[in-house]
Amino acid sequence: MWSPWTSRKPAPGRLTQSTSFSSSVTSSSKDHNGIVAVLDDDAAPAGAGGSGKIVLHRVRSSNKLRTCKSFAAASEAAAASVAGERRVVLYFTSLRAVRPTFEACRDVRAILRGLRVGVDERDVSMDAAFLAELRALMRRDRPTLPQLFVAGHLVGDADDVRALHESGELRRVVAGAPLLPPTPCASCGGSRFSPCGACGGSHRRFNEKTGGFRVCTACNENGLVRCTACCSGG
Repeated sequence: MWSPWTSRKPAPGRLTQSTSFSSSVTSSSKDHNGIVAVLDDDAAPAGAGGSGKIVLHRVRSSNKLRTCKSFAAASEAAAASVAGERRVVLYFTSLRAVRPTFEACRDVRAILRGLRVGVDERDVSMDAAFLAELRALMRRDRPTLPQLFVAGHLVGDADDVRALHESGELRRVVAGAPLLPPTPCASCGGSRFSPCGACGGSHRRFNEKTGGFRVCTACNENGLVRCTACCSGG
């Protein structure tokens, strides 16, 4: 009644494997072993590969030394930018993307203005160079905002500033700092930035020799320069 092929059952224990799958697994395992051999210094043999291991070690050592030197230079430059006789420097952001960070920056700025202290406000959202300075000073890739410095010394973030202000110690910390000007700057209106005069704020300049545009080196990535009237020392 039923066809012979319907009553046929698969033979137990028979499992076929594709030749392409086995070859791909073998090749991938070989590639993995090769990658590990390149990345691992100990994977090189002591005989023929000894010289290659020494060269690789020297290249890595020179790269680490170059990175340390550049980081030390950046740290020294950043420290010099915030150092000064009772100089108050505040790194903050004016962007509202992260509300708690924006509110913390706003509170610290309001506290310092209430003390009538002249502050060198450095908005990291307006100039990426300020963020690079803060990273070098804090030795962290993602430092929290805001951060307050007085005379080249770190005071702290928003929580530290609030605690010092509530205890009355913040006035003593900033004592001797320049006073806040009675009126905003007539040149920038207190924003501490102005459009670049060389490129008009476009961050591009026309090159007559090549007939094209090139990046303006006189301003930052936003086509802005620091106001020379109120940031002469920054």
